[in-house]
Amino acid sequence: MELGFGGEVADFYDRYRRGYPGEVVDAVVRAFGLTGADVVVDLGCGTGQLALPLAARVRAVVGVDPEPDMLTRAAAHGVPNATWVLGKDSDLPALRAVTGPVAAVTVGQALHWMDHEVLFREIAATVRPGGGIAIVTNGTPLWLQDSDWSRALREVLEQWFTTKLVATCGTDEASQQRYASALSAAGLTVSRSAVTYTGELTLPDIVGGIYSALPVHRLPTQENRALLECRIDKALTGLGPFPEVVQVTTLVGHLNG
Repeated sequence: MELGFGGEVADFYDRYRRGYPGEVVDAVVRAFGLTGADVVVDLGCGTGQLALPLAARVRAVVGVDPEPDMLTRAAAHGVPNATWVLGKDSDLPALRAVTGPVAAVTVGQALHWMDHEVLFREIAATVRPGGGIAIVTNGTPLWLQDSDWSRALREVLEQWFTTKLVATCGTDEASQQRYASALSAAGLTVSRSAVTYTGELTLPDIVGGIYSALPVHRLPTQENRALLECRIDKALTGLGPFPEVVQVTTLVGHLNG
């Protein structure tokens, strides 16, 4: 099942998607007591934003994604203890038949594409004692932030795509509460932590971030791309620099007992 985020989109994703602060990776390591003897499965791995830093802390990481081009870009980073597997969250039972019990399952900014209730019920059969799942949400979409430049950007994009942009990709508080409740319902003990930092974006960062979020069939043609970028540039003139407050939230579901 490809979601349409291949080709150029995978390139934009690899170049412009935010990574994760070291404190977030540290928190995941502490939550499950990860060591150099452990294996972690990262579902919806994209081009490796979470899997790659985790690989430096464990024996091996298995990155799983339904987009072949995402996996190709992830593999190009050349991390020897990271393995890239074409698949999706519903393939977890088949995967564990190969890996055996792993230390943890992680999902970085991809849970909104998954059947999270079914996934959470699979965790007990997938991880070793002391293991569990970490859901890492990597900040509000660029066009939904509480800043003048983000509001101006949203207006341009809503006019361009002729639709209201309201999808938070699971970053809103209601989604976080829903995920936490589903973790509890699956018999997991839930904890939550957050790391907040402020970065500064350039106009190319903003444009690249937009393109990284579009399926291929909605990516503007080269000619239309120039027009869209001109409109964004005009709308954001005088509003720079473009600070971005990013809250990275980690929900951990621990296996009981």
